[in-house]
Amino acid sequence: MLRKLFCFAAAFSFASATALASAGQVAKADPHETIRALMQKQNSEVAIFPQFQERFEQLLRADDVPGGVYAIVHRDRIVEVRPFGVRNAGSNEPIDANTVFRIASVSKTFAGSLTSLLADQGLVDLNARVLDYVPDLSFKNPEFNASLRVEHLVAQTTGVIPNAYDNLIEANLEKQQILPHFQRINPMCTPGACYGYQNVLFSLIEDVVEQRTGKAYTQLVEETLFTPLNMQHASFGLDAYLASNNRAAPHIRGRNGWFTREVGPHYYRYAAAAGVNASATDLAQWLIAQMGYAPDVLPTTAILNSREKRVRTTRDLRRRSWRPFLNDAHYGLGWRVYEFMNHELVYHGGWVQGFRAEIAYSPDYEIGLVVLMNAESAVMNEITPIFWSHVIPLMQEEQWVPYLYANSIRSLEPKAVDSLEHATAGQQSREPLPFGEPQLIPVGVLTP
Repeated sequence: MLRKLFCFAAAFSFASATALASAGQVAKADPHETIRALMQKQNSEVAIFPQFQERFEQLLRADDVPGGVYAIVHRDRIVEVRPFGVRNAGSNEPIDANTVFRIASVSKTFAGSLTSLLADQGLVDLNARVLDYVPDLSFKNPEFNASLRVEHLVAQTTGVIPNAYDNLIEANLEKQQILPHFQRINPMCTPGACYGYQNVLFSLIEDVVEQRTGKAYTQLVEETLFTPLNMQHASFGLDAYLASNNRAAPHIRGRNGWFTREVGPHYYRYAAAAGVNASATDLAQWLIAQMGYAPDVLPTTAILNSREKRVRTTRDLRRRSWRPFLNDAHYGLGWRVYEFMNHELVYHGGWVQGFRAEIAYSPDYEIGLVVLMNAESAVMNEITPIFWSHVIPLMQEEQWVPYLYANSIRSLEPKAVDSLEHATAGQQSREPLPFGEPQLIPVGVLTP
């Protein structure tokens, strides 16, 4: 397929170069450079999914969402950023590519990748006992204490009932105030044996990282990831969010539509679980690193380790707009790993009062998507599956895919397959989500 595409593009470009040369414009130019320049120009205006912007805006308008933005990444480039609406309902301040949002549980991807990186460097032992770092944590049955390992925190396999004591986070309690409550309960299973999504327990990875490196967790993320990846607007905490002059306000639904709500410190206290602020361009840079294009910051071994399937998450298979396309679902280290239309999709969602966020990338096709909204709208449940249910088939169609997006699998990069032919072998035929009227999905279908 790639050879045919290259020949077509080269022929087109060579003819164009010849025409320009005859006009005396490129008589002395290197023909190979000319071809490359023309091919780049030819493809630079080709959207990877031409109808996506229209559909994105339709969905947000249908639910009167104040604002949102999406970014699309291909390999090491941000190829599209499309903002929509305003930062604050009733204002005229538009959202742009650098507007800062709370990304809620998408913060977990940074914790998972950092843990994987530190494990790769020998600084963190994934099999070490959590008890050695957090002696105040104890379950009702002490036998469970010694079996809880560092890996279980970031792989969501502590065995504890999902979202344990999130109500106390929302009551504005700090971590040290919540930990004693775990003495009243036991895990549902031996740690490591079953899935249970956590915020309080997940954030204990901060204690491990700080004791192993001698640096505060937030400082280490900023120095190790944010700064070298040029994530200029990324930060931790309430103060940093409020300090941004280009920030989106949170919106929750009331009787007469969306209204703003003051941002509190609640989930910000749990930096690893939900403490990051970022823009669409920041998260696009994060995706570029996840796809292997910043090996000096995030090496391939750390990427592969973070997306290794640690536990099956069958609940994800029941997500309404996702379920027609999901064959399987797992959790890695701070990342969800879906089998979407027989292709691996690495994903995470975030949801905190007034904000929604989703991020995903395809290792097979080296394409990534970021979506941010300043409202708790259920339309988010449709946006990401719409994108991938169209893009994956498009990337398999030889007559459609432009040269710019043709995929040559790089042998040194983390891949689930070793060739495009292997990637598409045995592909089930599934219809992408239709472009009909928006189907508003009830809030609470899934906690991201």
